[in-house]
Amino acid sequence: MNNRWTLYDPRLAWMLVAPVLLLLIFFLLLPIAVMATYTFFTFVTAGVETSALTTANWQEFFTDSYYAGFLLKTLRVGAITALLCGVLGYFPAYFIWATSFKHKWLLLLLLIVPFWISFTIRTFSWINILGEQGVINVALLKMGIISEPLPMLYNEGAVILGLLHFLLPYMILNVYVSLEGIDRTLIAAARSMGCTSAQAFREVTLPLSLPGLAAGLLLCFVLAAGSYVTPQLLGSGRDALFGNLIYDTIMGELNWPMGATLSIVLFLVLGFFAAIYTRYMGMSQIVKGLGG
Repeated sequence: MNNRWTLYDPRLAWMLVAPVLLLLIFFLLLPIAVMATYTFFTFVTAGVETSALTTANWQEFFTDSYYAGFLLKTLRVGAITALLCGVLGYFPAYFIWATSFKHKWLLLLLLIVPFWISFTIRTFSWINILGEQGVINVALLKMGIISEPLPMLYNEGAVILGLLHFLLPYMILNVYVSLEGIDRTLIAAARSMGCTSAQAFREVTLPLSLPGLAAGLLLCFVLAAGSYVTPQLLGSGRDALFGNLIYDTIMGELNWPMGATLSIVLFLVLGFFAAIYTRYMGMSQIVKGLGG
């Protein structure tokens, strides 16, 4: 009788979770471990490295301000993008939550429609909007408002705008899910005690929705800081982010040890911010937001 399995038998649980654990080991942990090992390889020349262990790659990163400048700029662009997403994304999320429209699912459907189109194509579309022959410049020129095209493309502003376009739905979904978890009777109770609509929002709705807002900020920050396509298409060489630097180091210079070092640095930095969020907020809110 002791060998029979029960519904909550630990052996059954391990058997069920084993396939997922194996996938995580082979497709996540193992590549990270290989990349971390590569950071100690010795670079000889383009495309050639030896397994002689060295800390030269890490010494170069910590002593060369070139890399620190790229990292700080990446964190700054990521932070600006996340904050803009938070400011611009909260109000649509609040509207979807508070509206009395019976078919609210249509609003959520419109929110996720952009995901049906390739991210690269959506990014390319901004070239036709912001370029010298783009929609905005052509319209302004025809109306006589400007005499020559405005330089709206291939700068940091265009990169942030492209990232905002990409990440705003993630923020709205996270905030909306957080708002959906609020017990509306709390708001009614605040109103019955003399609070105005603005006071009820400030004292009840906003504080209770902060976990979703924080989750959206973290998600937008991490995705923006790790972006490669958007700065590559909408920015100039001066607007490249850390992901572009990693790509150029590996594919342009064929310096795999240094490219691996930069990859691990970005992984650790973004992991640090995620760890801080997890310590104080937990990751469940992000999972809810991604699940819609």
